[in-house]
Amino acid sequence: MAARECGGRGRRALPALAAAARGAHSAAPRPRYDAVVVGGGHNGLVASAYLQKGGLRTVVFERRHVLGGAAVTEEIFPGFHFSRASYLLSLLRPHICEDLELKKHGLKVYMRDPHAFTPMLEEGVGGHPPRSLLLGSNLTKNQQEIGKFSKKDAKAYPEFVSHLEKLACAIHPLLDGPPVDIPGVMQGSLRKRLAAMKSIRPLVKSGLKLGKNLPDFYELVTAPITKVLNRWFESEPLKATLATDSVIGAMTSPSSPGSGYVLLHHVMGELEKEKGAWGYVEGGMGGVSNSIAKSACAHGADIFTEKVVEQVLIGQDGHAHGVILNDGTEVHSKVVLSNATPHVTFKQLTPQDALPPEFITAVDQIDYTSPVTKINVAVDRLPNFLAAPNVGEGKPGPHHQCSIHLNCESMEALEEAYRDAWQGRPSARPMIEMTIPSVLDPTLAPPGCHVISLFTQFTPYWLDGRRAWAEQDKEKFANTVFDWIEHYAPGFKKSIVGKDVLTPPDLERVFGLTGGNIFHGAMTLDQLYLARPLPSVANYHSPIKGLYMCGSGSHPGGGVMGSAGWNAALTVLADLRR
Repeated sequence: MAARECGGRGRRALPALAAAARGAHSAAPRPRYDAVVVGGGHNGLVASAYLQKGGLRTVVFERRHVLGGAAVTEEIFPGFHFSRASYLLSLLRPHICEDLELKKHGLKVYMRDPHAFTPMLEEGVGGHPPRSLLLGSNLTKNQQEIGKFSKKDAKAYPEFVSHLEKLACAIHPLLDGPPVDIPGVMQGSLRKRLAAMKSIRPLVKSGLKLGKNLPDFYELVTAPITKVLNRWFESEPLKATLATDSVIGAMTSPSSPGSGYVLLHHVMGELEKEKGAWGYVEGGMGGVSNSIAKSACAHGADIFTEKVVEQVLIGQDGHAHGVILNDGTEVHSKVVLSNATPHVTFKQLTPQDALPPEFITAVDQIDYTSPVTKINVAVDRLPNFLAAPNVGEGKPGPHHQCSIHLNCESMEALEEAYRDAWQGRPSARPMIEMTIPSVLDPTLAPPGCHVISLFTQFTPYWLDGRRAWAEQDKEKFANTVFDWIEHYAPGFKKSIVGKDVLTPPDLERVFGLTGGNIFHGAMTLDQLYLARPLPSVANYHSPIKGLYMCGSGSHPGGGVMGSAGWNAALTVLADLRR
């Protein structure tokens, strides 16, 4: 959909997001490197930076015109710059930010406070607007907001937050290290087994930190989040707002066992030393990818965009020895790291006769189910919510910087949305998480205009279990989403000047996300830690010597920016030293 003029106002410039990958590296790649990284997503870029720092001549090949994988910024309509897929920053590990000097290389983050806004779809009483729930970093203000719905919940909330933070902090050591090397501990020489014992340290640290909270942690990661929240709270708006983090990006409902882990996954982040905080990156999410790329290039890595890897080169010895590009160019290397999903890595890039049949069968069983349709919207004015009317024309309120939760008045509303998709239909009343980053970052849109991200659930990959999405299906679902927003913020539909609708198949096609899954594979208990992506390859290795995985399909999974790339790079460097 073409964007119409935004009140005749001018545009603001945005720095070229792939600058680190162009210019100096516009020539052809060298014929030989120490390491080839397939895919310029954030994990691949982090891996390349650490490999290059570790003394390996490294190259990155990205198939698209822009770096970042799902963490990209794209000017979809003139003057409007969108974080087209990933849209918030939190789980970028602090040590990576410091090691790679990302702030020096341009990373700037806008903190959000308050951070969550849930308006009610109800009639106001006594001339007052409908109620809403606004949450931020101030516990006293949070209690006042929650008290509008339940005094009991307001009293319990600080203890709940403290409890959740204790559990989340105990998991941090697991994020910053590879899974336990079970084969290494059990097999080989005594020297190698003792070396592998180091991989147990993060697990021991987590266990010691959990201490007496271990049973609570076990319950949280295995139980339905409804069971946990119902024990703490009674008000539906609060429970539903918290429950959104338990289902975000996952084809699951609050009543599904294991949904509690996804909630924990989203609260264990850190930004600017603030636990659990999420923020907007200046220039969009491409800004974080660009800063990582600049750091990698500063250390000497070569990075190329619009270079499609066709296949991993397997030598007669059965080892990986480089890659073949789609133009026939062969680039040789000691090791290859794939930032693609396990499906793409092992079903498309790796010759099938080089893999054991039973391994291929196991790869086929990895769950990539996705409920997400991402809609990027350009508007010519701010949404005006009935529950929090705009004070001045074009002036943002505190709630505009938040994650705005719509159709989230109750956990039953989330359950209904999930049931529709499970039966093969897009949700009739979808769960909507709206963010408006241009409220804090003026570089993203022309003056007076805004970019809006709509992260919506639940939508199946196949309609009715068998039919592909057609343009009219996408248009119908987008209109459903806009109609619901209109109930909360009348006039929203008239403010739209352009939209970009990405269903699960679109997310797969554009970003290489198998099944449209934003995590490179479902974050379910059977696909975490020692089993991510599979029990036989949970330590970044593969059945092929010299071929490694460095993407979110490996531990610790999607959302934890850079950790898989960092762990994979350290694994490669350690292997080459042996």
